[in-house]
Amino acid sequence: MREFTARFATAEEIENWDKYVTANPDGGNMLQSAAYASVKNGSGWKVLFLVLESAGTASYNLVLEKRFPLLGGLWYLIKGPGLGGAAELPAALKACAALVRTQKLNVFTIKVEPDILATDDAQAHLGAAGLVKAPNIQSNDSTALLDISADSETVLKAITSRARNAVRRAEREGCEVLRREAGPETYRALYDLMADTVKAKGSMPLRSYDYYTRFWDEFCSRGQGSFFFAYEGGKPSVGAFVINYGAKATYKDGGSLQDRKQYGDSHLVQWTAIRHMQDLGCTEYDFCGTPPAARIKDKTHNLHGMGMFKTSFTKSVTDFVGCHDYILSPLKHRLWVRGGEKVFRRLETARTGQQFY
Repeated sequence: MREFTARFATAEEIENWDKYVTANPDGGNMLQSAAYASVKNGSGWKVLFLVLESAGTASYNLVLEKRFPLLGGLWYLIKGPGLGGAAELPAALKACAALVRTQKLNVFTIKVEPDILATDDAQAHLGAAGLVKAPNIQSNDSTALLDISADSETVLKAITSRARNAVRRAEREGCEVLRREAGPETYRALYDLMADTVKAKGSMPLRSYDYYTRFWDEFCSRGQGSFFFAYEGGKPSVGAFVINYGAKATYKDGGSLQDRKQYGDSHLVQWTAIRHMQDLGCTEYDFCGTPPAARIKDKTHNLHGMGMFKTSFTKSVTDFVGCHDYILSPLKHRLWVRGGEKVFRRLETARTGQQFY
């Protein structure tokens, strides 16, 4: 069994954070990036930079920390820890617990959500680590992943005929997709399309405009974000924001007008983004959020429509293990799950108007 040690990152490692995260055994995740750290720091969370080391390898992970009266600290390893597999979880979490204990950090629970496939073997290792299932936080704990490592023609042939036909028809009928530079006009155009989609479908809550502008600014300023728009009648009709982080591309935000007439425009937006991500060196495209594989055809699921669209590019749904709690103080954790979390979430939302996580 591999052993781990845990420490906080040095100033040099923090300065070059993205270089280290994208070298993680799992390739890193854009929600562990320097850009996301900047978004979350000071917005109710304190950002910590955690390094797990074992036998010449290292894993770099963002820790989001909140502190609560009586309970102490909650750590959230967002989309982490970034490990080579589920078998490494027990030792990695023991190292985190040792760091908390030796530095007297007073943390009662560590939330983890590694991008580890939800298999029977993985579940066994989660149990061995003492992890307890918690409600999922991120929308892409189930998602559609597309391999884009081949040339674009090969990738186009590999997607479903429905998506391929939609792309080709949109091209034949003169639909044009344009990239737009980051800035207030672009941000407002995409946010308005997102709001229109949420109003029509109610698929998931929309954060404030200020949150999105900060988010988009941080990624774009680092060359890690791109905007794509289709137009109808001279106005934006479909929009998407896609992140390139290491070898992974993520379709993070998108929206569309509900009464548009162009067929295949949303598919062409995605196809244009995919080709641009290939040019940037990405080999995987994450459509970022679907229902679980077992519910992909369930029309009552709030992500059903999105799931149908995204799986028109790739038939399979990838289920990760999702969010789990690593309990350091059983009593405080019981208080948390039996009402503490609900109370603190309600208080913070009332105070800030923002989502808790």
